[in-house]
Amino acid sequence: MSKKNQFETDAVRTQLERSQFLEHSSPMYLTSSFVFEDAEDMRASFAEEKDRNIYSRYSNPNSSEFIDKVCKMEGAEDGFAFASGMAAVFSTFAALLQNGDHILSARSIFGSTHNLFTQFFPQWDISTSFFKFNELDEIDKLVTPRTKIIYAESPTNPGVDILDMEALGKIAKRHNLLLVIDNCFASPYLQQPIKFGADLVIHSGTKLMDGQGRVLAGITVGRKDLIDRIYRFARITGPTLSPFNAWLISKSLETLAVRVDRHCDNALKLATFLEDHDKVNWVKYPFLKSHPQYTLAKKQMSAGGCVVAFEVKGGLMAGQKFFDSIKLLSLSANLGDSRSIITHPASTTHSKLSSEERAMVGISDGTVRVSVGLEHIDDIIADIAQALG
Repeated sequence: MSKKNQFETDAVRTQLERSQFLEHSSPMYLTSSFVFEDAEDMRASFAEEKDRNIYSRYSNPNSSEFIDKVCKMEGAEDGFAFASGMAAVFSTFAALLQNGDHILSARSIFGSTHNLFTQFFPQWDISTSFFKFNELDEIDKLVTPRTKIIYAESPTNPGVDILDMEALGKIAKRHNLLLVIDNCFASPYLQQPIKFGADLVIHSGTKLMDGQGRVLAGITVGRKDLIDRIYRFARITGPTLSPFNAWLISKSLETLAVRVDRHCDNALKLATFLEDHDKVNWVKYPFLKSHPQYTLAKKQMSAGGCVVAFEVKGGLMAGQKFFDSIKLLSLSANLGDSRSIITHPASTTHSKLSSEERAMVGISDGTVRVSVGLEHIDDIIADIAQALG
């Protein structure tokens, strides 16, 4: 039996077979279609009697390499790559659900996913019930005969709360439901939800996987039978990742471990600084001992991730003054970038939620989300310190 490589080795050494040119780095396959040897080859390929590339909306060597890497990282059987994280979320649910089905979702999820569940899926008579991240014992009461999927993010966006994925996996198994986890806040380097019972794992590759704010990408990995259904939906509807973006993000995965190590180190230092600041009401970071789910975070994750959440004292006016005083950090709605990004969730990522809905997931007008980047930590802290005043 061959020795299993470590995470970092698979990230670097999983790549396409070399062509006749014996290139060291995987080449780009910027082609929309692929040619056939003869009529029989064409027929057999479309009949799926051969495992080969036909059209880049279906598959492409660069997408296949990206999928292969993430499957190894997550411990998944198969996967499919999408043009964005939300394309992955929508396509996964659309492929697996039918008219009249029911979703059980954690309440603390990305704003666009919440809108998908509450505004668009009801048009197809697909309903959603929500549970709080710390009230998993209530889930059994929400299960109906039409429930098909339990969905959650951990850590959550933007409050970095931690859900017990092992408990969710047991609930899903007890009711014969699928467990789908959005893992983009942690990345497969920090946690692998399949180990805790997830059937499918979704990533916005736009975040830590790319890590440099260059491309949009998404991916779903997990059970082969489920991925086959997702693939067939995506093959027809076309939300596929482009070959160039697949090539770029696959190269980015080679440095995922070293980048995330630095992200986590910087984020913990920033969170520790904020915890003692007199202009901050509270700060949350999974690997701070004061985090309510610190023990659970340590069980599920190898480090705390790149996102720190905190609340500025003084309400909305103080919050606006703080953001207007930032000089170094970027005011943007992305995360997982090499550049530190500071976001006001109430007016950006979760602005489409009502104030009541935001309050239910702990998002106040003064909540700040910092995606801690790779700059020197002293400069990151100095900029936030001067903005706090």
